[in-house]
Amino acid sequence: ELLIMVQSINIKALTTLASVVRRPYLAAPHVFVPTISEINYQALRDHCGIKAVIFDKDNTLTAPYENTLHPRAQAGLQSALDIFGQKNVAIVSNSAGTDDDPGFVDGAEIEEALGIAVIKHSEKKPGGLKETMAHFPSVEEPSQLCMVGDRLLTDIVFGNLHGMLTVHVLPLCSGEENSKDNKVAKVVRAAENKFMYADWWGGRKTRSYTLGHKVWKGEEECPLILVDREQEIGNVGEE
Repeated sequence: ELLIMVQSINIKALTTLASVVRRPYLAAPHVFVPTISEINYQALRDHCGIKAVIFDKDNTLTAPYENTLHPRAQAGLQSALDIFGQKNVAIVSNSAGTDDDPGFVDGAEIEEALGIAVIKHSEKKPGGLKETMAHFPSVEEPSQLCMVGDRLLTDIVFGNLHGMLTVHVLPLCSGEENSKDNKVAKVVRAAENKFMYADWWGGRKTRSYTLGHKVWKGEEECPLILVDREQEIGNVGEE
């Protein structure tokens, strides 16, 4: 029997929303790529001061509420593991490892299936910094972390609030493959993406104010994208 975890209301995201309304650039990622497999992890480590990589799970590594690595994410996760090592790659999910996961049942299954740690955290993204920092002994400050995920208001805001390098990806799944996705998250994600990437003055202005990173000076000076993002940018906001 398939057990699908039900996500509780994300109080932290709701309380942070006022900050994002005042400062929408908090949701603007440093880098936007189709999937985690288009990230140059070697450059992240060698030229950006990054010591560890954090991934969201659903629609970033796997299909929603599935514990099998999605084929389009396989090359990216393997590259991250090869370059940073298993101890410096982890998942921060808003379902597994939270209070929605009693007994860490789902978290343990994901760790077994994907071979990387799921960080336990009581406060959902954009909360959870304390537990995330504690998980990586080699990381001295948040700017040495790279946060990768498909949600602007949780993953990217979480990273930007604390000075991490942030990478936004398109959701891995659409249509029938995405049928198990949280319905609210699905609607909000599509709205987030259309606001940020649609060709209108608000999106352009928001992206122009993208926060700087302590080490990374921009895509022109230090490329982190392995493919031309224009190839798939037409899918933004579609579910």
